[in-house]
Amino acid sequence: MIIGLDVGGTHTDVILVDRNGLIKEIKVPTDSSDLFKSVLAGLTAITEDHNPEKINRIVLSTTLTTNAIVQDKTQPVGMFVAGGPGIDPEFYRTNANYFPVAGSIDHRGREIEPINPAEIKDITAHLKTNGIEHIGVVGKFSVRNPSQELEIGKILKSSFEKVFMGHRISGNLNFPRRIATTFLNASVYPIHNEFYHAVEKSLAAKGLKLPIRLLKADGGNMKFISTIEHPAQTILSGPAASAMGAVAFGPRKEDTLVMDIGGTTTDIAVLINRSPVLDPLGVELGRYKTLIRSLETLSIGQGGDSAVRINNGKLKVGPERLGPAMAYGGALPTPTDALFVLENITDGSRAKAVAGIEPLASAIGFSVEACAAEILNVACEKILSAARQLISRINSKPVYTIHEIQEGYVVRPKSILVLGGPAPYFAKYLENLSNYRVRVVPRWKAANAIGAALARTTCDVTFFADTERRIAQAPEENFRQTIDYGFDINAAIHRASELLKAKAIKRGANADYLEMEVIERLQFNMVRGFTTTGKNIRVKVQITPGLIHGYDDAIRNLSNS
Repeated sequence: MIIGLDVGGTHTDVILVDRNGLIKEIKVPTDSSDLFKSVLAGLTAITEDHNPEKINRIVLSTTLTTNAIVQDKTQPVGMFVAGGPGIDPEFYRTNANYFPVAGSIDHRGREIEPINPAEIKDITAHLKTNGIEHIGVVGKFSVRNPSQELEIGKILKSSFEKVFMGHRISGNLNFPRRIATTFLNASVYPIHNEFYHAVEKSLAAKGLKLPIRLLKADGGNMKFISTIEHPAQTILSGPAASAMGAVAFGPRKEDTLVMDIGGTTTDIAVLINRSPVLDPLGVELGRYKTLIRSLETLSIGQGGDSAVRINNGKLKVGPERLGPAMAYGGALPTPTDALFVLENITDGSRAKAVAGIEPLASAIGFSVEACAAEILNVACEKILSAARQLISRINSKPVYTIHEIQEGYVVRPKSILVLGGPAPYFAKYLENLSNYRVRVVPRWKAANAIGAALARTTCDVTFFADTERRIAQAPEENFRQTIDYGFDINAAIHRASELLKAKAIKRGANADYLEMEVIERLQFNMVRGFTTTGKNIRVKVQITPGLIHGYDDAIRNLSNS
């Protein structure tokens, strides 16, 4: 059995599933001030009446790191950045304690300028005086040769609680994004580390010895313990859970929109032939452009509990959630109250919902029922507008799916898959306001948690080789070897695949069902005078995101339920 747990802005959804289908699903309120409390309450409730020893794993999707970044609740960190010739690293400043330092490696991995240990020690003293305990270290071409990052890290190690080095965070060459990614890892580490130990301690206290994994932004999962070194990988895991919850139900050979309509937000993604569309570079969160591999998603403040007001004589829905629907004791009307007025929902107080909608109806000259319908129209039009924005964004660059990069492909969705608590009630309004076919995902209330539970373990490896220098390496994996002149791109792919297999198994993947693919292969001849002196090779391989092996019957039974 597997537990899937998705922490939403309003509710935390928890499911228990085995190879035959869904066993149990529950909802608990999300306490945004204490997400650990919500997680523990969900795990406690779902394991009642079930033997924990028969549970194979837990997969969590949490908004903890995302919220910390968006709400600017991260702790101060120090950044050491070695750039060398070219654009001044100051241009990529992330925070107040950001220090460009001496040291430079060229694009081939050769040292141009050494680091200055005295400079590093002086900055260290300054940071310690200011109470800084978490550090990021990034060199421009450290993925070609991490020696200077390692040297700086060695100097810093005894002075700080945690030091993150850029070449271990990402094997990609994009210097500005590697700076941002390393910075976010360092800045969210304290809150994520606290969450990690709280979960471990509480489960142990309850006698629950369960292997835990966290869902990543790319729709795959990783072992909970691995997130200590890569806490920023958990950014945007919520929207990823939504997409993975719809993957099995998308039509084949067709583009499909996925909309997870929650109480607070709606998360939107796109499937091409059941394959989620990926961001070709990485997560963009506010002003931070990262190298964190991610599905291409868009989240907007539009959900069942979005506050409804009158603005300039017109209905305004969201983006804020200021409490529950009035039908459930809230202070402001919401789309959920509109559903009560129209008698789509009956498990609360319709009288309170009517009382909340009446002043709005009077202000715009509508009946209460017509006003309720218009509220839902306004909410759905905002969701559809966001979907059009996402499609336009995807079509502005090469389309990148988990299976391939498709140059010139134009995304043209013909249908929408909706999930989330109010999904069935929003579906008809979305269909009436658009040209899309709209279908509700089976078990729509908990489909995101199901997506988290059934997502497979994913990871990637970036591998470099320079036959002139006789060096092959994957710095992110702490791998380096001597090669001969005849080493070619096929040999690079083979070695990278071996490293990927070992990495995937270590992170919890099933060794018998590894779907590996090459997503980048580049080989250039290096010429001096009129003579080829060697080859410069770069390859990237990955475990393809998707659903785990052995749960086809469960998915079929979900479809028929």
